[in-house]
Amino acid sequence: MAEVTVFSLFTDFDINLFKAGKHYRLYEKFGSHITTVNNVEGTYFAVWAPSATQVSVIGDFNGWTEGNHILNVRWDKSGIWEGFIPNIGKGSLYKYKIQNNTIGSVTEKADPYARRCEHNPSTASIVWEDNYAWKDKKWMASRKQKNALDAPYSVYEVHLGSWKKQIEDNRFLSYIELADDLVNYVKEMNFTHVELMPIMEFPYDPSWGYQITGYFAPTSRFGYPEEFKFLVDTLHQNDIGIILDWVPSHFPEDMHGLGLFDGSCLYEHPDKRKGYHQDWKSLIFNYGRNEVKSFLISNALFWLDQFHADGLRVDAVASMLFLDYSREEGEWEPNIYGGRENLEAIAFIQDLNKAIYGNYPDVQSIAEESTAFPGVSKPVFLGGLGFGMKWMMGWMHDTLQYFSKEPIYRKHHQNDITFSLTYAFTENFMLPLSHDEVVYGKKSILGRMPGDEWQRFANVRLLYSYMFAHPGTKLLFQGAEIGQSEEWNFQNSLDWHLLDYPSHKGLNQFIKDVNAFYKTEPALYQKQFSSDGFEWIDYGDSEHSVIVFMRKGNKPKDNIIVACNMTPVPLNNYRIGLPKKGQLIEVFNSDKKQYFGTGDFQNNPIVSQLKLWHSRKNSVEITIPPLGMIALKYQS
Repeated sequence: MAEVTVFSLFTDFDINLFKAGKHYRLYEKFGSHITTVNNVEGTYFAVWAPSATQVSVIGDFNGWTEGNHILNVRWDKSGIWEGFIPNIGKGSLYKYKIQNNTIGSVTEKADPYARRCEHNPSTASIVWEDNYAWKDKKWMASRKQKNALDAPYSVYEVHLGSWKKQIEDNRFLSYIELADDLVNYVKEMNFTHVELMPIMEFPYDPSWGYQITGYFAPTSRFGYPEEFKFLVDTLHQNDIGIILDWVPSHFPEDMHGLGLFDGSCLYEHPDKRKGYHQDWKSLIFNYGRNEVKSFLISNALFWLDQFHADGLRVDAVASMLFLDYSREEGEWEPNIYGGRENLEAIAFIQDLNKAIYGNYPDVQSIAEESTAFPGVSKPVFLGGLGFGMKWMMGWMHDTLQYFSKEPIYRKHHQNDITFSLTYAFTENFMLPLSHDEVVYGKKSILGRMPGDEWQRFANVRLLYSYMFAHPGTKLLFQGAEIGQSEEWNFQNSLDWHLLDYPSHKGLNQFIKDVNAFYKTEPALYQKQFSSDGFEWIDYGDSEHSVIVFMRKGNKPKDNIIVACNMTPVPLNNYRIGLPKKGQLIEVFNSDKKQYFGTGDFQNNPIVSQLKLWHSRKNSVEITIPPLGMIALKYQS
């Protein structure tokens, strides 16, 4: 059996950075790396296990036998075990067998830095490298404009295992197949970005990917790492950005994972009040430990660097920010100032975002954060957390609640639909209708809508119209665009056969067009995070359940007037105040026949009148369809 050769990829500087929590490229050092030492090809292994008394590499090359390949511990008390093993190459299966004689434990762990993992339920790591030749140079050169805060940003959220399945074999589509089917579909639907629910390796399908064990490996369920790169590349070549769901908030207790890695609480916080999630039955990272910070930030940058991701959506930020998150009194300990904020997690998040934007200023980090914590999307130098955007959970909750009510009652809830504009510009908000809103008995988006079939579809078109006209970037979960009737089930494909029905096909066409409308009208995105980009014309007509507002671009000629009728009663000769005189043309109508609407309530070009209305000198009479939205623009 070949001996373990003393060899290292670490410099003293690497070690100092690692210990300081400032090494953000650890994936270049840790893990398994195919290399040549003394003219012999093999693999270098490195793992952090400071409480270990012995670390062996076990694998298919030594019969999974402990003690044949014992790594060398570094002399510098970094806790790193490393060494070169000859004649081990790409495709070899391995784990680390870790002894901790102090407490008498033996753990058998997958490599935290593995680039590829075995297909579940198998749990070994795989020695892997690829030389993928990227072809997305054009996208990468231009993505600063595509990902800018004043650019259209319409996201299609996807769970790769259930978007579409290969029916004949009842199997997942591969990354290669998705590079054809998914990319073509997203392009056709006019979305600007795709967001993938976690694609990092995870053992348990019902976790939807949120219980990660292989932080540096795209899941093997759909193919090889280079095949995932091909999917990203294909998206980019078709002018579509990709956002990856990233989960630094917790990790599972699976035996082969990060928990009690070297027999000690290495990655998790040793205090259960800070280190264990009761809701998710999972462990919480120790954000105050420098080496763990280096691990997590390296992981975030890894996906931006190695896989050309255009953004990260950071999961469950609220659970990180607050020590009392989902805990009763007595189950948490205040910080040094007596507050509930997790100061170590806040410092980590700030360092994370500084590293992301410092290295990749042309990407976005997006916070799924559900509280009123201030400054989530404010730069760190202004005291904020440093995210580019934040999910607008309040808007999502209020809007869905409003639209679930019978139209006859909506006049009593006018404030629910207008309230979001009182705080819309306190953060850079993304409006999400995500996977979380179509599970656990909440019904599908369409399933929430009241009325007969026609009214339900009109309501859902109106909801999306209001969403796309409202300030902020947009996110729709898969199935929303076809009017999925049932709740999302991660085990099943979307009900694509619904597109055979005129109502669902009409909604699908509507989403194509509203996306195109959003992308081509500067007023809808140029000032989407600024109060300068929005002006109420009338929010007080609760009797008719009507709201009228103006969206503004950098140039006044681009301004758009939006009117929404939240009832099934068509409104003819409905007068609205105008900012100036002139002729207006209808540029969008959610009630078109091709959308499964009536097609009966459209506005021909109309000229303003010098008549005081809504405290404005000029006004005009318009037609607003039942459960419909229209958008008007001055004819230049």
